Amino acid sequence: MPTIKILPHPEYCPQGAQVSAPAGTSICEALLDNGINIEHACDMSCACTTCHVVVREGFASLNELDETEEDLLDRAWGLQPNSRLSCQALLAQADLVVEIPKYSINHAKENH
Repeated sequence: MPTIKILPHPEYCPQGAQVSAPAGTSICEALLDNGINIEHACDMSCACTTCHVVVREGFASLNELDETEEDLLDRAWGLQPNSRLSCQALLAQADLVVEIPKYSINHAKENH
C-alpha cells in the first residue's frame, strides 16, 4: 500500500503527516479518509482547482493527466510542472511526497 507524505501546511496539517491508501485511490480521497480536510469544492468532479497539490516525489507513478485536468490546472494558484488535482491523481504502488499550496482560487471555504 503506497504512503503519501504531506509536507507541513499551516491549516491542514501544521506538523505534516503521513498516510497510506490502496492503489487506485485518489490523493484527495486518501487525505480526506485520514483526517486531512483538503478543499474540494466541486466534490471531486474535476470542475474546480481547490484540491490542487504539488507532487514533490513520485509524480511519474500517478495516472496520466487528461485534457480536462490540464485545462483546469491552468487556473490553479501556484501552478508548477508537477502539479495535479488531487481528486484526479490516482495512486499506483509508489510512495509520494505532496505539498498543499498555501492558497487556492476559492475565496470562501466549503464545509465538507
